[in-house]
Amino acid sequence: MDMEIVFPGGKRVDALYKGFRIKTDQPPHLGGDGSYPAPFDLFLASIGTCAGIYVLIFCQRRNIPTDKLKLIMRKERNKNTGMIEKIKIEILLPPQFPEKYKKAVARAAKECSVKKHLFDPPVFEVYTNSLPGDQR
Repeated sequence: MDMEIVFPGGKRVDALYKGFRIKTDQPPHLGGDGSYPAPFDLFLASIGTCAGIYVLIFCQRRNIPTDKLKLIMRKERNKNTGMIEKIKIEILLPPQFPEKYKKAVARAAKECSVKKHLFDPPVFEVYTNSLPGDQR
């Protein structure tokens, strides 16, 4: 399924995909209004929420309560390049979480398909094309 990228105004760039409108904006210091997450914020959120769904499913399949469960994702940047060098995901388990599943739930989080795409990245192809229309 194709994803359509549209430009609703200002520094906003939205993605239309699977019936959803995914809204992004730039922060004020980059000329946006900061009214929506920046694209890179969504990239990071996709890593965290992907790990989260694997942890959630792991717990649900074992009838482990998830009401006090949460993940904290931290990033470390290279001081010279500004690029993220390390992402740490801490799984905060409730006190009653079974000891026998602690290592397994961490392994489940590592199965995230978003993370797997970082280790075996797709080839990116960017090209131009002309819209049909008046050819004056």
